[in-house]
Amino acid sequence: MFILTTSVHLFASIKNDKPLRNKTKPFILLSLMGFYCFSVSKIRIVVVLALIFSWIGDLLLIPPGNKWFTAGGISFMISHFFFALSYLKDIAFSKINPLIMIVLGLIFFTIVMVTFKDLKPYLPKALFYPMYLYLLINGTMNCFAIFRHLSCREPATLITLIGAILFFISDTALFFVRFKKSSRLKTHFLVMLTYSLGEFLIVMGLILK
Repeated sequence: MFILTTSVHLFASIKNDKPLRNKTKPFILLSLMGFYCFSVSKIRIVVVLALIFSWIGDLLLIPPGNKWFTAGGISFMISHFFFALSYLKDIAFSKINPLIMIVLGLIFFTIVMVTFKDLKPYLPKALFYPMYLYLLINGTMNCFAIFRHLSCREPATLITLIGAILFFISDTALFFVRFKKSSRLKTHFLVMLTYSLGEFLIVMGLILK
């Protein structure tokens, strides 16, 4: 179901078919949630909550308008928090060099700063700092995924890490598609490809671990 709905949604994104995109979007995370619940012997509530808030975020981003966009962003912010929590039990901070933590934080902060320097002329003033904060939180979730992999170097933790990075790329691409009309990104195809694959890989890595 996840593969089917995602494929149709990506096709609709290429064709810029908004009605079809809106019809298929709610089923992407629902089917992924079902995949997770039927693939583990013990369901972790933090993972389910992360997926639920991602799904709510998807729904809130469907209607036009900055108020809906902001509400969707808040929901995804909560989702990132629960994803970070789901990584926490596998993280051994004692194994990680503090310098690595500092460097990773600086890397994501720099990426966010450069991104918003480019976006600033195109963003509504009321959204600039909330969106800035949102992408920093996404970067923090990525840092936790990296810490998890450094603590336990297994294919499962690497898969989740790749998924987290794709999620970050998706959110960054969304900002350009939505607000910078002169951007090369004209459709939601890249946004949804990296988002769907990112969420899938995060979940797959959690299942395998």
